[in-house]
Amino acid sequence: MGKLLIVGSVAFDDIETPFGKSDKILGGAGTFIGLAASQFEVKSAVVSVVGDDFPQNYIDLFTERDIDVSGIEIVKGGKTFYWKGKYHNDLNSRDTLITELNTMANFNPVVPDEFTDADVVMLGNLHPDIQTGVIDQLKKRPKLIIADTMNFWMNNTWDELMKVIERIDVLTINDEEARQLTNEHSLLKAAAKIQEMGPKYVVIKKGEHGALLFHKDHIFFAPALPLEEVFDPTGAGDTFAGGFAGYLAETKNISFESMKNAIIHGSNLASFCVEKFGTERMLTLKKQEVDNRLLQFKELTQFNIELT
Repeated sequence: MGKLLIVGSVAFDDIETPFGKSDKILGGAGTFIGLAASQFEVKSAVVSVVGDDFPQNYIDLFTERDIDVSGIEIVKGGKTFYWKGKYHNDLNSRDTLITELNTMANFNPVVPDEFTDADVVMLGNLHPDIQTGVIDQLKKRPKLIIADTMNFWMNNTWDELMKVIERIDVLTINDEEARQLTNEHSLLKAAAKIQEMGPKYVVIKKGEHGALLFHKDHIFFAPALPLEEVFDPTGAGDTFAGGFAGYLAETKNISFESMKNAIIHGSNLASFCVEKFGTERMLTLKKQEVDNRLLQFKELTQFNIELT
């Protein structure tokens, strides 16, 4: 069984969409990545930090899914990371109303000994120094180090971010961030520039328009599954990353062909995430539902062509 190390926020989210409000619920990149990865036969651990205001039943949700929580630090008297946001009518844009880093402001990750030799490492969207600190604790080079980032770190911690990017194998990033990182409008040129920075593979997420995978001269595109309703897009990108990393950790195959399948699995799980508020849908997800929707993806993308 493959080992997957996940580093990311475990947090409280407070979400408003055109369809309603959630109040304070379970969220955070590490949470969504972990729940998605738990759909695969992997041994996983989440490294994060919370305050003692974080409910035990939320911790239990991880352990019930065989996710190791020994790397989640609980700070006595501390408050858990809190984010509040409001989505616009198109659900593609949102306003951040409140961000309280709380315990995350001084987070010093400690990788559990059992996971310092992980096969796959998924570095969620965090300060680059935290991501570097995790890489430095690994006893051996993993088969794959995947990292996510965002424009905030590009704007405020450029030098630190560049040090992370040169040490990873896969960068996951959205199209707007890829353009900012490289000053290239063309995503093909942007992906090529990112590969020159260090990563062998680049995954560019395009939200409801799918995702692109780049490796040297190879390109693969996976559409997002058309859905009748999207209720809350929070965590969809992290769920995608969790599915991507979870599949690769399970198969222990990091070839380009395997990554194409990983992209589909990530997109598949993300399509469930958006159906309800926060993590609600991921907590009730059954294997048969996942398999049935994978067949929908196959039907959506498979075709025969005859050239004359």
